[in-house]
Amino acid sequence: MTSFSTIRRTSLKHVLTCAAAAAMLVTSGGALAQATPGVLRVSAIPDEAPTELQRKFQPLGDYLAKATGMKVQFTPVTDYAAAVEGLVSNKLDMVWFGGFTFVQAKVRSKGQVVPLVQRLEDEKFRSVFITTDDDIKTLADLKGKTMAFGSESSTSGHLMPRSYMLAAKINPDTDLRRIAYSGAHDATVAAVAGGKVDAGALNISIWDKLVAEKKVDPAAVRVFYTTPGYYDYNWTVRADMNPALRKKITDAFLALDKSTPHGKTILELQKATKFVPTKAENYDAIETAARSAGLLK
Repeated sequence: MTSFSTIRRTSLKHVLTCAAAAAMLVTSGGALAQATPGVLRVSAIPDEAPTELQRKFQPLGDYLAKATGMKVQFTPVTDYAAAVEGLVSNKLDMVWFGGFTFVQAKVRSKGQVVPLVQRLEDEKFRSVFITTDDDIKTLADLKGKTMAFGSESSTSGHLMPRSYMLAAKINPDTDLRRIAYSGAHDATVAAVAGGKVDAGALNISIWDKLVAEKKVDPAAVRVFYTTPGYYDYNWTVRADMNPALRKKITDAFLALDKSTPHGKTILELQKATKFVPTKAENYDAIETAARSAGLLK
């Protein structure tokens, strides 16, 4: 079980400063590699267990290797801030970001990162609020309760749930008895199911997957609120990537089709109908929400 930390209001600068040492480490304990000719260094925010991220990426990595003619090296990172710092400091070439971590990378790099593609589903992504408490039926019922978010830098596991709570006149910092950060969506579900907290918020894709895999009983842990849609995950590269390589990567994602065996495998693992182009402007609302919530200085 991922350990929880009590809530603290943290500026982006503080998050990245505290994570600077961790940013150079991966879960296996090694350092993120410096640039190597012919190697595409890829990572993803750790919103699921490292083994699950590796399993989901392997077919995609093989596919991108063929499309680019490069060796594709996937390096899991310790936390969300490490994913941001890894791309900005040229320790990574491409990262699977959530909307908020993309915004953090954009701010941290002064606009020197480019989102290439997102899943069709990410144009109207949603979060769910879950509970085992029969008394919790609306966001207003969270007053005086305990609650788990995912990572502090998670779009769907923290930022957007927080923003919708604030819109409903529920301030997590003052209206809840306690909030905690689980670090990952599946850990949030485990915390709610295990009675560690009264409620939790996570992304709808992970929730649906856990229900489909029978890793959670929706009769015992139920959804009581689903947010409106918002832009979320994307694959992002640095702006200084060779334009020809950027095009090869983009074209490879856009060419994925469920009518082919490899396309079907990759898209199903990525929980995607298909990949579509995206742009930085799509995430302006995420940046506004982050600044309004005091999570981006």
